[in-house]
Amino acid sequence: MAQPTIPSIGLRFEDVDKRYGGLYALRRLNLEISAGECVALAGRNGSGKTTLLRIAAQLTRPTAGRVFSTVAMGDLRSRIGFVAHATMAYDELTARENLRLFAKLQNVPEPDRRADDLLRAVGLEERKTSLVRTFSRGMRQRVAIARALLNDPPILLFDEPSTGLDPEGVTWLAGTLRTMRDEGRTILMSVHGESEIAALATRAVRLEAGRVAADTRAGANVSTILRFAEA
Repeated sequence: MAQPTIPSIGLRFEDVDKRYGGLYALRRLNLEISAGECVALAGRNGSGKTTLLRIAAQLTRPTAGRVFSTVAMGDLRSRIGFVAHATMAYDELTARENLRLFAKLQNVPEPDRRADDLLRAVGLEERKTSLVRTFSRGMRQRVAIARALLNDPPILLFDEPSTGLDPEGVTWLAGTLRTMRDEGRTILMSVHGESEIAALATRAVRLEAGRVAADTRAGANVSTILRFAEA
């Protein structure tokens, strides 16, 4: 295993509620993700996985409770990379232009060089000047992952990252996630059942009705957690 090279940061969710009108997406949720953990977040549709990830990414605020880093290292948002279910790339920009734009918004040093390095890393160097609207779903996902890595974040959040990928894309993604995990990054990713991606996790947590229902840290079995999420 590669030696960790990224300063690790953990996350803690304390009594987190998220309510939309009278509907609770999360209810009194308590969860701690230790620095350097790779956690698979499982659960049926509507269990609260996406809401939890969006709150962790600071894209939406909890109705009650709080989320904070377990290590004091400045602004938490700037230390998070988020890959949503939708890739959120601009269709009328090239892959390189997309990354340059987000790099500049995040004040990443040498944005052109950083964009080129990441496009090479995700296997898109030969298509860096192509418009994103010409890309397959798998290629778009690679752009999204490159964007999430622009500021070299110690925390990575993925919302069902293998959705829409062909077998080759899933294999590539698994290798990329394994590298990130072995670098010591903290990873929280929603998954749907047992898979090559879920198998990379060092811990699994299942949500039900916006609460933690099972956790391997508390002695639950990984396969049971993941299989239950498929039902």
